[in-house]
Amino acid sequence: MPVVYDFGSTQFDDAVRAATRKAFAETLAAGLPVFYIDGDGLNVMERADGRRFEIRWLPGAPSGENYEIIRELTAYAA
Repeated sequence: MPVVYDFGSTQFDDAVRAATRKAFAETLAAGLPVFYIDGDGLNVMERADGRRFEIRWLPGAPSGENYEIIRELTAYAA
């Protein structure tokens, strides 16, 4: 029987965060890039090798060709 969560609970929030982290890691482990908006509001593409790039979306372009790299982002601060 599946676990049932109250959507307004911290337990639900924790489960969503854990599932998101797991999916993020599995995608990178499969060698695929992950796209997201970072804490500074930048559109980011992260690759399996750990490199991160600021990107710009290209509306109307075909999937896989619908972004351009603006710059490589520096490593995370310690």
